[in-house]
Amino acid sequence: MEAQNLNRLAKASSPYLQQHANNPVNWYEWGEEALAKAKNENKPLLISIGYAACHWCHVMAHESFSDPTIAEEMNRHFVCIKVDREERPDIDQIYMEAAQLVSGKGGWPLNAFALPDGRPFYAATYFHPTQWSSLLQQLANLYHTDYRRIVDAAISLSTGISMNPFEMAENTMSVLSKADYDKAFAYMLSHVDFEQGGTKVAPKFMMPVGWEFMLQYHYLTGNEKALEAVRTTLNAMKRGGIYDQIGGGFARYSTDENWLVPHFEKMLYDNAQLISLYSHAYQIGHRKSYAKVVEQTIAFLERELLSPEGGYYSSIDADSEHEEGKFYVWTKTEFDNAVDPETAGLMADFYHIFEEGNWEKGKNILHYHELPSDFARENGIDPASFNELLERTNGFLLYERSKRIRPTTDDKILTAWNALVLTGYVDAYKALGKTEYLHKALLLAGFLKEKMLREGRLYRNYKNGEATVEAFLDDYALLAAAWIDLYQVTFDIHWLEQSRYLTEQVLEHFASAESPLSYYTSDESNTLFTRKMEVADNVIVSSNSAFAHVLLRLGALYDLPEYSSRAQEMLLTVGEQFLQGGIYYANWAMLAGKLTHPTCEVVITGKNTIGTALELQKRYLPNVIFAGGDSENLPLLKDRISDGETTIYVCHNKTCQLPVHTVEEAIKLL
Repeated sequence: MEAQNLNRLAKASSPYLQQHANNPVNWYEWGEEALAKAKNENKPLLISIGYAACHWCHVMAHESFSDPTIAEEMNRHFVCIKVDREERPDIDQIYMEAAQLVSGKGGWPLNAFALPDGRPFYAATYFHPTQWSSLLQQLANLYHTDYRRIVDAAISLSTGISMNPFEMAENTMSVLSKADYDKAFAYMLSHVDFEQGGTKVAPKFMMPVGWEFMLQYHYLTGNEKALEAVRTTLNAMKRGGIYDQIGGGFARYSTDENWLVPHFEKMLYDNAQLISLYSHAYQIGHRKSYAKVVEQTIAFLERELLSPEGGYYSSIDADSEHEEGKFYVWTKTEFDNAVDPETAGLMADFYHIFEEGNWEKGKNILHYHELPSDFARENGIDPASFNELLERTNGFLLYERSKRIRPTTDDKILTAWNALVLTGYVDAYKALGKTEYLHKALLLAGFLKEKMLREGRLYRNYKNGEATVEAFLDDYALLAAAWIDLYQVTFDIHWLEQSRYLTEQVLEHFASAESPLSYYTSDESNTLFTRKMEVADNVIVSSNSAFAHVLLRLGALYDLPEYSSRAQEMLLTVGEQFLQGGIYYANWAMLAGKLTHPTCEVVITGKNTIGTALELQKRYLPNVIFAGGDSENLPLLKDRISDGETTIYVCHNKTCQLPVHTVEEAIKLL
């Protein structure tokens, strides 16, 4: 379509919004211009929310928003606003809750209808064109003929949305015990699928924080069932279609209980957290297949999502050529033509490739059931030789796939998601000891500081040299956490100081007067009709639970009891929820693990602080905090700085044992 026919979204910072620039809909971005137009013309708002990798968002855009007749109805009766939920999660949060209050369901595309002041009176998800057109007419008619009914609905919904259940209530728990931690574990364990991994529901989301909790529980209690739950899940995921067997990286979720058929989009936040999870799992038992997943997933991020400036893009679409998964699946003929003809049959057996397909329409999704070593032995092949064959076959397939039309990339860069990548690099460095991962972590940390932190203010997004949206609580909390992680492997006090600065900004601008929990939006931002608190964990941990962990760690490193006490108060305020919230309160349960079991502080000074720290941190040590280097600004280092022999102090609750000089001695004290 010619440039003059593009709507105003052509100038948007979001690639998702730009995808709608040639719609005949007179779209606005969220902002004063749209709200003022609605007020002046007394028109309701139509707020359509989605994201670039959302399959059904594309379907609705093609079916309805590209239809001139439907677009004319939208333009005549409504002020139409398009929102990228990843760029503006604060808006999505509000209207998603409206949809859940209306129907008990949520999802994307999300379509909300609101009064000119933003208060919603109706919200739902995808509509077929006929349904959509009918709904537009019904709501437009109702707005003009029974306005009182519309206002009553808006009052009811906005009242429900404005309720922050944790804000006014007193602590739902007065004390915290190990029994509470055990109870949270028992509840989550009861929902684990020990046959196929994950939880006992389909579709299956990977929910990394749930398995991080299980690893922590195994470490603190020795419970083997917790470790079995993690390994069963990680093994099933890496063998399944949800994992890109030839290119590395994970799709967003599995539509079935066996991890075979993914929803094919790849999200940065999933892959970042799974790098950390597989790194931690590798530290317990050193399973080579977990290290391989870490290496391949990092390679995928660097190959397909790394920007020239050093940040990481947000996602890769599920669709190419208007077909979901087309880029990733194979017919039997395509597979045979791509690989070595002499071994095509063997490799088709390994990856379960059939003439009739293992999915739909004769298409095959690469996956395997047996370990490569077991498959090799069953077929009379030396396992080492088969691994070489597998690598060669994957190379052929990846080369052939690279010739296809690739799904589009959402090339906006988000602070919170990049912070997860930074933590992933640090975790991979600790687990595998590869210095290039630390180097990449430092480069990413520098990018985030330079591009996202401007004149003391943190921003959420970055594209084409501009950061346009002020940061939210998850941006602050996850970046503060990542900088603590980076400090503990570099002992560069600068990163710890940056983390503390972000923490103080949260306490000043996001805090609630009625609760130790924080709002998702700053008091300096242009808020909607209410400010919400994000408490439950999801595919990404909640911003409040992430911030509580930051407070606890900084409290120990800086000897700030007010930080540590606030973290505990936050957990007590969440209270009973974390006991029976299962995977959706797993990060709170991990906080309970830290608060009910001794935290260990390790201080390293002398000649080889970095190397010694790495040797210690190659182990999985979720309740250990490391400090070192030559900064007198940290209480843990006071009167301990030395440039002589490497010295390790192991402390429990501020009481230190006699210093030792070798990693082996320190491990015994740990």
